[in-house]
Amino acid sequence: MQNVVWWRWKGTLQGTLFMIIERFKGGNPKPVGERFRRSGRMLPAGVVYQASWVDARGARCFQIMEAPSLESLNEWVQRWDDLVDFEIVPVLGSAEYWASITITVE
Repeated sequence: MQNVVWWRWKGTLQGTLFMIIERFKGGNPKPVGERFRRSGRMLPAGVVYQASWVDARGARCFQIMEAPSLESLNEWVQRWDDLVDFEIVPVLGSAEYWASITITVE
């Protein structure tokens, strides 16, 4: 699998949420839209779509996915990597993040 950037996460993901940044190859979203209309998201079992946004130029899509692990996203990435370059970042909700750290006030 090429053109995929995996971030290294040192910790335990409690929410198993991932920010997926899709860059449409050649800056062209049309083939992605055509496949989506024809075949849907094509998500494997256990991967759940949460929400998405497309930038104003139509060159990138930002998605939030829930999945058991980074590896569980591989099948989905392989179904789209001929049209999209992926960056996948494990994320936490802000409240969950801030509740998990200790802040020292001096």
